Amino acid sequence: MKKQSITRLMLASGLMSLALMQGCATKVKATSLQNPPPVEAFQAFGRIEVKPAVFKEGFKGDAAGLAKIQENLKKDLTPSLEKWNARNANGRSLVIEPVVEQMEFQHGAKRVLLGPLAGSSGVLVRLNVRDNTGKVIASPEFFQRADAWAAGFVVGVHDNLMLTRVANLTSDYIIANYAKAQGGPTGADSKAIAPN
Repeated sequence: MKKQSITRLMLASGLMSLALMQGCATKVKATSLQNPPPVEAFQAFGRIEVKPAVFKEGFKGDAAGLAKIQENLKKDLTPSLEKWNARNANGRSLVIEPVVEQMEFQHGAKRVLLGPLAGSSGVLVRLNVRDNTGKVIASPEFFQRADAWAAGFVVGVHDNLMLTRVANLTSDYIIANYAKAQGGPTGADSKAIAPN
């Protein structure tokens, strides 16, 4: 009788753990592994403006997460923008707007109290790149995630690093496509691609 109770308890615990794990994966998904090149290299524009990062219209995300992305974009891009915009302007300008389209950011007390059970974090940022006439020059996306178990056991460090990494990918794309239109990685792997 006692052995049967222990077996049932172990089976119930295993099923409960499996059910909890199902909620650990992030629902944030990318659409591809590689971003296409912009219509033209960014150096063709006399002035380049990078607007502050915003959430997609209608999306309510974590303000602290958005601020972290913006902080890293500014740090990564300010030296290059100052250099690029010091050239003689040719009348053409480029406006780059980073838009956070999706974000699941587990941090703070939730991550400390629940650890891995708080779930994975994920973020998808899109750059809306237009010239001064409104023509779309590029629309790349950038994806990063923080696995529930890794983030849970280091109390959210991976969640914060995810935001730094997505900002770095975004900045790298802008810098890499200044001299030559070449595209760049989204940061996603095959598991992070949304099914068609």
